[in-house]
Amino acid sequence: MNAAAGSERLIVALDFPDPAAARSLVGKLEGLPLIFKIGLELIYAGGLALARELIAEGWSVFLDAKLLDIPNTVERATASAASLGVSFLTVHGTDRKTLDAALRGRRDAATKLLAITALTSLDARDLREQGIAEAPRELVLRRARLAAEAGFDGVVASPMEAEIIRATLGKKLLIVTPGIRPVGAATSDQARVATPADALRAGSDYLVVGRPITAATDPVGAARSILAEMDAAGV
Repeated sequence: MNAAAGSERLIVALDFPDPAAARSLVGKLEGLPLIFKIGLELIYAGGLALARELIAEGWSVFLDAKLLDIPNTVERATASAASLGVSFLTVHGTDRKTLDAALRGRRDAATKLLAITALTSLDARDLREQGIAEAPRELVLRRARLAAEAGFDGVVASPMEAEIIRATLGKKLLIVTPGIRPVGAATSDQARVATPADALRAGSDYLVVGRPITAATDPVGAARSILAEMDAAGV
C-alpha cells in the first residue's frame, strides 16, 4: 500500500501493454509517494480492472482517458470513470460542450477533472496541420482559460506553458505536467520538455514521468532520484 497518501506529486505513467507488467512495477515502487497513471494503451488491455485494484490498495490513480466525443457520451463516460474512484480524469479541453458534459457526468464525485490543452508531442507545425494557427503557448493559454471558466479542477500542460498559465490564472487551476525529463534523459517523442525542478518552479503542481522510470534499469532508484530533485526545488 502507498505509505504516503496525500503527499504525492509525482505521477508514474504505467505505459505497458498488459496489467502484469504494470503490476510488477507497482510492486517495486511500493511505499514511495506516487500516483499511477493508466493511459490508453493499458486501458484497452485490462487497465480498468487494474485501476480498481490499485485504488482498493490505497493508491491514487490518474485515468488518462483523454475523453472527446459528443456530450452525451462524454457525460456517461465521465460518470463511469468517476464511479471507479479515480483521483484524476483527463478530458480534451477543446470546447465548453465537452467540458460541461464532463462536469455533469462527474456530479459530486471526488474525481478531479483535468483539461488537456495541447499534447506535449505537438509543435507549431503539427498544430498548423490541424488547421490551428495559434502557437502552442497561445492555444494552451486559451484552453486553460476555457477550463477555468467551465469550473474544471486543472489542466494538463507542458512545462513550457505552465508559467504563463500560473501567471495569468493564479491558483484557479491545478497544473499537471507531462514531458518531464531528468537531466541527461532522452526527450524521445516529446517536443516540449523540462527537468522536474524547472517544471515545479514554473508553476506545475504534479509531474508525469514515464520512460525515465519505467524503462530504467533501476526504476526505484530513478523514482527516488526524481523525488529528491523535486524536494530540492523547494516549491
